[in-house]
Amino acid sequence: MNIQNILVVCVGNICRSPMAEYFLKQEFPQFNIESAGISGLIGHTADEKAQLSMQLLGINMQPHIARKLNAELIKKADLILVMSQNQQKHLEQIWPFAKGKTFRLGHWQSKNVPDPYKHDQVVFDETCQLIQNYIADWKKYI
Repeated sequence: MNIQNILVVCVGNICRSPMAEYFLKQEFPQFNIESAGISGLIGHTADEKAQLSMQLLGINMQPHIARKLNAELIKKADLILVMSQNQQKHLEQIWPFAKGKTFRLGHWQSKNVPDPYKHDQVVFDETCQLIQNYIADWKKYI
């Protein structure tokens, strides 16, 4: 698989997908890595708690601006990472050409990344850790 463009998808594009996007950018600076939300909160910054979780790891997510997923982003991506099985099904139903390049971030452990939105800081920190662990699994395959 020749990967240049990675797209990370969640629901609002303010918690999970930006965290994964910024971790991936750190791990794979040679790739073009973007994120978007299925029902993206267009124009919003990353959730404050998500930003704080990442700051604790020395990553600044302040530049992030949420956007909505579209066909162009999916076409451009060589690999699409989603947070849950439902999201994967949703993408493949709406954009059949996403099939074969859409996987769960937790694919190698057969796990979803639960949405921390509106939860306490500790849940965001756990989500952040989970995302890091799943990205570590992908390192072997990208």
